[in-house]
Amino acid sequence: MNDVRFLDRKQAVPAIVGDPSDLLIVCGLAGASKDIAHLTNDGDNIFTMAGAMGGATAMGLGLALSRPDKRVLVVTGDGELLMNVGTLATVGIMKPANLSILCVDNGHYGETGYQESHTQRGVNLEVIAQGSAIPVTRTVTTEDQIAEAAQVLRNSNASSFVLLRVSTEPPPAVKRSMDASERKTAFRRALLGTR
Repeated sequence: MNDVRFLDRKQAVPAIVGDPSDLLIVCGLAGASKDIAHLTNDGDNIFTMAGAMGGATAMGLGLALSRPDKRVLVVTGDGELLMNVGTLATVGIMKPANLSILCVDNGHYGETGYQESHTQRGVNLEVIAQGSAIPVTRTVTTEDQIAEAAQVLRNSNASSFVLLRVSTEPPPAVKRSMDASERKTAFRRALLGTR
């Protein structure tokens, strides 16, 4: 993975996600959570998986199946997704039309010491998503591919997967709430529409 040709996540993630207020968002660990917190300042419609590496896609799938009236976006990193890559097969079999997955791939395990992830050594998560029967997939490596990827995440009438290849520049420096109880309560409000 050569950083010269990949995007800066600080610009690419906001451009692909757009206004996050109409989505229910489940985030993987630190990098993905910071990418989204940067957009929303820990909005009620965001649930972050602090400490549950590998759980974001599974939780997003369950949420999408239980609430077909809501658009669900999972934002995860390559390292987090690789911890539970089998969930892509379950997404492909269940095919909830309201579920999209954005994998921000920098080729490293950012939470455990910045070791190279398998994607740095040739593993292609879009190919795995395709092989898992996810109907709509894209890989984004250049700015001119962002607009189409944004449409895929928001407007597909089928489960979708977008692999966003980014440089090794760090995610935005954002202070986000790490209070699991507070985040659960806030997300429940957004999910149920209660105050």
